Parts: sequence; C-alpha cells; structure tokens
Amino acid sequence: MTSPADPPGGAGASGAGLKLLAVTACPTGIAHTYMAAEKLAQAAASLGHSMKVETQGSIGAENVLSDNDVRQADGVIIAADKDVDRSRFLGKKVLVVGVAEGIHHPERLIEQVRSAPVYGGDGRGSDRGAATASGGGKGRSVTYKALMNGVSYMIPFVVVGGLLIAVSLALGGDTTSKGIVIPDDSFWKTVNDIGAIGFQLMIPALSGYIAYAIADRPALVPGMVGGWIAAHGELYDSEAGAGFIGAIVTGFLAGYLVLGIKKVKVPAFVQPIMPIIVIPIVATSVLGLFFISVLGAPISWVFEHLTDWLGGLTGTSAALLGIVLGLMIAFDMGGPVNKTAFLFGAGLVSKNPEVMGACAAAIPVPPLGQGLATLIRRRMFDDQERETGLAALFMGFFGITEGAIPFAAARPARVIPANMLGGAVAGAIAGLASVEDSVPHGGPIVAVLGAINGVPMFFVAVLVGTAVTGLVTVALMSVGSGGGEAPAGAGAAAGVPVAVPEPVPAGVANGGGTGGASRTTEATAPARTAPAQAEAAPQAAPESAPGADEVLSGYLTEQTVTERLAADDKDAAIREMAELLATTGKVTDVAELVRTAFAREAQGTTGLGEEIAIPHAKTDAVTAPVVGFARSPEGIEWGAPDGTKARLIFMISVPEAAAGDEHLRILALLSRTLMAAEFRERLLSAPDTAAILRVLGEIQ
Repeated sequence: MTSPADPPGGAGASGAGLKLLAVTACPTGIAHTYMAAEKLAQAAASLGHSMKVETQGSIGAENVLSDNDVRQADGVIIAADKDVDRSRFLGKKVLVVGVAEGIHHPERLIEQVRSAPVYGGDGRGSDRGAATASGGGKGRSVTYKALMNGVSYMIPFVVVGGLLIAVSLALGGDTTSKGIVIPDDSFWKTVNDIGAIGFQLMIPALSGYIAYAIADRPALVPGMVGGWIAAHGELYDSEAGAGFIGAIVTGFLAGYLVLGIKKVKVPAFVQPIMPIIVIPIVATSVLGLFFISVLGAPISWVFEHLTDWLGGLTGTSAALLGIVLGLMIAFDMGGPVNKTAFLFGAGLVSKNPEVMGACAAAIPVPPLGQGLATLIRRRMFDDQERETGLAALFMGFFGITEGAIPFAAARPARVIPANMLGGAVAGAIAGLASVEDSVPHGGPIVAVLGAINGVPMFFVAVLVGTAVTGLVTVALMSVGSGGGEAPAGAGAAAGVPVAVPEPVPAGVANGGGTGGASRTTEATAPARTAPAQAEAAPQAAPESAPGADEVLSGYLTEQTVTERLAADDKDAAIREMAELLATTGKVTDVAELVRTAFAREAQGTTGLGEEIAIPHAKTDAVTAPVVGFARSPEGIEWGAPDGTKARLIFMISVPEAAAGDEHLRILALLSRTLMAAEFRERLLSAPDTAAILRVLGEIQ
C-alpha cells in the first residue's frame, strides 16, 4: 500500500519522465472513474512518468489537483464522460477523451498528451463533445447532456420551493375570494416566501447549468441571467413570461454564444481576464438585450392575442373550453401558456366560476400523473426521479403544476403530450359537469378547503386525468426506449442526470468530510499501482487468513461465494446472484432486489470490461449491506465497453439508507483492486472457495 507521502491517486513512481496529471469521471456510479485512474497510474509508472490522478466519483472529488500540481505539469489527461472544469488548466497541454479510453488505452493517451493542444480558455482542445466522441458517450449528444445537466441542478429548487409552498398553504392558508391566502404577519407567510424564492431560482438554475454544460464556467452567469429574464415577463411587457421553455432557449443560446466568443482571437495580455470579466459581461449583455428586444415583443403579442381568443370561446361548449384550458394548463406548467389559461380563468371567477373549475381540475394533473408514472413503472426511472415523483404527488395535491417540470424538461417529447392529454381530459370532464371553483387556485386542496361546487365530479376529473397522464407517459417511454433518451439521473445532475442526466448525482457528500472511520479511509487512501499491489500480496494473504471467511468489512462471506455460475446470460446471472445473497437472511424480497438490479442495468451496463461485472442495487429489499461473488469460466455477455465477457462477477446490495457511503465505498474498493491483472488471474485460478476468499481478503 502506498504511504501518505506517495503521490495521491496511485500516481506512480517518480522519475526522469514527464510530470502528468489526470482527471477521471463517469456519469453513473464510480467504478469506471477508479478503473480509469488505476489504469492511467499504472501505465505512467511503467513508462517512467509520474502522474497524479484526481477522481471525481459520486463520493466527491479525491486527490484534488492543486495549483502547484498544475503549475509543474507537462500535460493533463481528462478521461471523463461528464463535464470537468478545465479553466484551471489554462496554458497546459490538455487531452480530453471518454472514461473508457482511460481504461482501455492508457499508454496511448500518455503518448498523445505530448502533442495535445495547449488549452487557452478558447475551446481549443477542450470541446465538450470530445468526451462523447472519444468514449462513445453511450449514444448521447452534447445537447442532451447539457439539458440533463440543467434539469439535475433544477430539481432541488423545484422540490424545496414546491414543498415549502405546499406546507405553508396547508397549515397557514385561508380560503378567500382571492384564492388561498396566508396572513402577512404569520409564520407560514415567511415559509411561503422562502419557498417562492426557490421557485424563482429554479428557472435561472435550469438555464444557467445548461449553458455551463456547454461552455464551462464563463457561461454560467449569462445562462442564469437569461433564465431570470425569461421567467420575468415584465421586462418585455408580457404578463406571463416565457417559463421553463424560455429558460431552455436562453440556456442553449448562452452556452453557444460563449463558445463563439471563446473562438475570438485576443492579445495574450487579455486572455487571463476573458473567462471572468470579458466573456460573462459581453455574453450576458448580448443575450439579455436580444431576448428583451427581439424575442420579448413576439412573446407578449402571442399571449395577448391568445387571451383574446380564449375570451371568444366562453359562449361555446363547456367541454370544448375545458379541453382547450386543460391543454394550455398542462403544456408548460407555470409558463406563459399555462399562465394565460390560469389568468383567463381567474379573471372570470366572480362571473363564470365554471371556467376556473376546468382550470382547477387540470392544474394538478401533470405533477400527479408524473408521480403516478414513477410508481407504476419504477424501473423506468432512476432514484432521483422516483424521489422527485413523490414530491410531485405532494405538490400536485396542493395545485403546484411546476412539480412536473423536471420530467418535462428531461423528456419533453414524451412527457408534455402525456401531460396535455391528461389535462384535456380533466378539463373536459369538469366542463361537462359544470364544476365551479370560487377561488383562483387549483388542485385537490381547493376542494378540501370548500371552494369547489361539484366536489365528486371534480375528483373524478382529477383522477381520470391523472391516470391518463401516468399511463400515457409510461407507454411513450416504453415505445421510445430506444430513441436515445435515457433516464434523467443517468446524466444529471443532475443534474442529474441524469441522461443524467450522471445528472452528476446530486446530494452525495464530499469524500473529504468527517464521516466514520471507514469512510475517511476510503476518501483519502490513494489507489495502488500494480507493483505496489504485487508487493503487498504476499503479506496480505497471511494477515487476512484469520478472518478470510469474511472480507469487504464482512459483507462478503463464504456463504455468498460460488465457484461457478450456472447462468449463461446476464438476466439469469443477476437472478442467481440475488438468490445467493438471499442465503444470508439479509434479503427480504428477492424479486424486488432483482427488479432494482435490472433497473440499474437499464441506466447503463455494469459490465466494466477486463472480464469484470459489478451489478449493484440500492434497495430496502435488503436489511444490511451484502456482497456476493461468482465466477463464470465461459464468460457472460454483459455489454462491457471493451467487448469482453464477464468471468468475475460481484453483486452488491445495500439498503437505501446506506447508499451514500457503504455502497460507493465497496464499489471504489473493488474497482481499484480488480484493475491488477495479476489479482484477477489469481481470483480466476483459485481452486476452491477458501482460496477465493484468501485472494479477496487482500481487498482493503
């Protein structure tokens, strides 16, 4: 094991060669992150170069590169399938590839970095599409990754803002002719105001982090300011604003505008201030003036005339008007189309409450429908989306349509039509039944507080509309599963994630924190180079012998090891491994464990290459962390990036509560250790279970 004085990250031996740096990161999990780090460190050591590797895994950044490291470096390799800040590498040779390249061709990358372009902060040698092109990118475009990055960062604002508003309305609101009103001098008014700030920030966050994903830090301010302008229609004489759709537009405009400015050649003395002063000021000014002066007037004109058109429908069929209002309410969920319909209904509350009744029935349908979709087909959604779905159900009850925005922003072509269809159905039923709403608010909370006339049919309208949205969402996602649109958490954060977007996953604490002893050890321990592992091996076996029947903190035991899998395909192998874990008594629901593992595979293969697969599941179907190991001499096709079949298969399962620490720690330990070819060979050739456990006992 390397000592604390050794270069972090398994930096390898020092010598007369190059001083290299590397950053590795992958969007889902952390296994590929550490595998690439280990491979690069080993290759550098074998070629006589020194290398320090920064890993950006889900437990946070480890072995962070210092300013001194960068100053002395001869070159930088970024092997990542997610966005990595490159501004600190200004003036250095930077090679950008996918994380798979770092695993499979580390020697070639070290040779290529010698002739890599010097990063000048102008986009040369650092195009954000490079990682996708080099590493395959799993078929996701730069545009999709940027969108998922914005969605990943927006989700916390939606959840926090929406839930605080909902709680304050429930506990402090009074039903009045002006809607559900919270007294100005009450505690709940303060809570409501805090929630409103979260909602106000969600649109700028979406726009800003879309721009950031495209053009790095210089694009963050233009993107956020552009998003704020899009959300505040008073800046361009529009009562409704442009909503989250406008924010997506400003995010991409800001990102590509900054990329264009970066390509402008400037004198050397100006380059240092370009990313922090010149680019943000120029891009923000240009984008803001363009949106207000050019896009603002058409937006305002469209929605003024849309309001007039709605006014002409009041004498027509109540069902037709309900359909139109439902379609508009569900289209952009708090955006200009939604607000136009809402303001139209609110303006007629005292004269024609049936119009507001149709609006009130349609308002909760998008968040309730999307929440329902995450419940009926959980495997289609990642963990972050399922959590957001629960929050959306809560927000929908309180008439907060914005709870569905994260789903619509991630998959607009599938979610928005489903929302609109459900909203139209709800509006039509409410219109036909002459449901009346006497306050300008919507959702079941209005009926609970006594503002609805025709409560039974109101709930029928909401329930039917919700069911339509949920079922259509699932159907469209099932039909379009091969269309290149992956779950948000796979990229985001997202993000994230993702096609999250891994968004990166948000909410995982930095590995450098002051957690438990095992966490601290993992977060700070450098990866071992191949020579170091080889030297440690002779001593490791005797030391682990007394407890050789329990390795990986006791999570893997003789009971969870099988010398030979009977399965010959991935699905059967996962089922067999789940049954193996169940023998410990720590699995309460084998079927749910299998389902969760399949859902994880749907986000991206856990076949890591080098004949390794590590399927894993975070689920309360297990009562404590448990790890199984099995060998398949013939190998099982697992979809690994290098095309190898999996012969060494580990299955990890942890309860949801342990997902942030133990799950990631185990993955990191396995990923690092399994990169040593000699270790894998001994694991494959071990004659029996006892010998397998002795080899596995070296993992620490």
